[in-house]
Amino acid sequence: MINVTLLDRTQQYENEISGFELLKGSEFKNKAIALKVNGNLCDLSCAINYDAKVEVITVQDQEGLDILRHDAAHIMAQAVKELFPEVQITIGPTIEDGFYYDFALELGKSFSSEDLVTIERKMQEIIKSNYKFIREIWTREDAINFFQGRGENYKVEIISNIPESEKLTVYRQGSFVDLCRGPHSPSTGRVKAFKLMKVAGAYWRGDSNKPMLQRIYGTAWRDKNELQEYLTRLEEAEKRDHRKIAKDMDLFHIQDEAKGQVFWHENGLVLYHVIESYIRKKLRKNGYNEVKTPILASKELWEKSGHWDKFRENMFIINEDQEKQMAIKPMNCPLHIQIFNQKTRSYRDLPMRIAEFGTCHRNESSGSLHGLMRVLGFTQDDAHIFCTEEQITEETKKFCILLKEVYEDFGFKDISIKFSDRPSIRAGSDEVWDKAEAALLCAAEDTGLDYTLNPGEGAFYGPKLEFVLKDTIGRDWQCGTLQVDFVLPQRLDASYIGTDGQKHHPVMIHRAILGTLERFIGILIEHYAGKFPLWLAPVQLVIATITHECNEYALEIEQRLKQKGVGVEVDLTNEKINYKIRLHSLKKVPILWIIGKNEVLKKEVSIRYLGKIDQISSSADEAIQSLSELVICK
Repeated sequence: MINVTLLDRTQQYENEISGFELLKGSEFKNKAIALKVNGNLCDLSCAINYDAKVEVITVQDQEGLDILRHDAAHIMAQAVKELFPEVQITIGPTIEDGFYYDFALELGKSFSSEDLVTIERKMQEIIKSNYKFIREIWTREDAINFFQGRGENYKVEIISNIPESEKLTVYRQGSFVDLCRGPHSPSTGRVKAFKLMKVAGAYWRGDSNKPMLQRIYGTAWRDKNELQEYLTRLEEAEKRDHRKIAKDMDLFHIQDEAKGQVFWHENGLVLYHVIESYIRKKLRKNGYNEVKTPILASKELWEKSGHWDKFRENMFIINEDQEKQMAIKPMNCPLHIQIFNQKTRSYRDLPMRIAEFGTCHRNESSGSLHGLMRVLGFTQDDAHIFCTEEQITEETKKFCILLKEVYEDFGFKDISIKFSDRPSIRAGSDEVWDKAEAALLCAAEDTGLDYTLNPGEGAFYGPKLEFVLKDTIGRDWQCGTLQVDFVLPQRLDASYIGTDGQKHHPVMIHRAILGTLERFIGILIEHYAGKFPLWLAPVQLVIATITHECNEYALEIEQRLKQKGVGVEVDLTNEKINYKIRLHSLKKVPILWIIGKNEVLKKEVSIRYLGKIDQISSSADEAIQSLSELVICK
């Protein structure tokens, strides 16, 4: 983004000036995708008739890349319409790394993989034609008549739902016209690198009672190198799919009879408990007390907290009797306040830090469920800090230090932070939100953290910091959060006695490091491709025998290792040793000890590490001592 000038129209121009005129002769003329005028994105053709701060958006800016992806969505819609005139176009937004467009086909018809290739070729033709994107403002009547005349009934429905006070804008490229708010780049030729990825079904308006549409997903990048890097990353991500790796390692499964809920197998539960134990140690060291709260709570509590109004559609409700309704908890915070409220608290008790591995359930649509990454039932590494306003900064600092330590121990060193402010639907007055946002911003700045703004993405009760880690193939994962909440303690009447002898509402800091154990385990599996560091590996060592004469010696070593706390298994099967090596390599076991007649005779083991061909011989005593020191949990 380039800050061009503070444009004073009154001194330079008698009439309005367009972005094109403003940049005429400028070094930015051929780089510009759009403008940001007083903070609002607009096309280069937009008219500026007032004093304004003008910034140039180029393809190097994320906003510029998003605009190119929006261009690509319109180009795809034009290509589909020209190839399949009977198809109706609906909506086509940008998404992370790309775009999609939903199309209504005749009943029983769908796009094939061959169709995608044909559509791509047509898109290339449209890009080569370099059609200008022309923005036009239409009356509601003209827009409805136009789209009705073309049989675009979905567009007519969209127009009917737009408030009458809002302008209707359309964009024209060649002979193609689409309803759109914009902005767009100057022409279709700005799109340099794209690929159509897949076709999926999608209900109109996301409602399963409405028609099923065909959704074509695509991706677009600044150039062909970026596109190829992205496609390579996708290939690598597919190899690392946690669901496939988990099957090889026998960690968990999910089945239709319990959608969105995890069946943890023995190895998976070992991993789960190692992580839980690690976090528990960190909590104790940092002054947290662990609690456990009920999984069910009455409708009245959720009404008082505000979740019944704001979150009810995502809650599992029990008992149809309106007077006796209960809900499975979707979060822990209202129940933690009940623990705080059981005693008269003093300012001397603050900060009070309470933590819970709280099992929660949220009613997500089945289409959004994805392995461990999106589930209905999950466990949060949840904690709440009750403190005074003066303690917010210090508690934020302490949390950030703790979070960084945890992420680094798990192998994540690249961490970024987003500051998310008030959403459109929220609890509390603007005055309270002003106070909460100022307090959290001050705390973030005092910690020396770099952050980016994430407008409108705060929780309904307060602003938050979102901590994003980058995995080994460059993907971002939002895991940790810290939220400052002035609202919930007031709603649920939490109070403490201050230095003045009067009652005051505490500030409630909601915080999590991993987010949910399920999702974090999924991220870990993909980050390491199942090849966990030794302290995390569900099975740290397998002892494999070459002949049955070695079994007694192998079992003796196994018992010694178990007494040292090593996660060990013994493979005494009659399979050949090369088969055993391949089998346990597929299961990502970090270390294999091979025992044959020679090892028994010399009281040794042959050591083989995952991914390496060479074997190392060692005395059993030395190997046991060395391994027992290595596997100690952090």
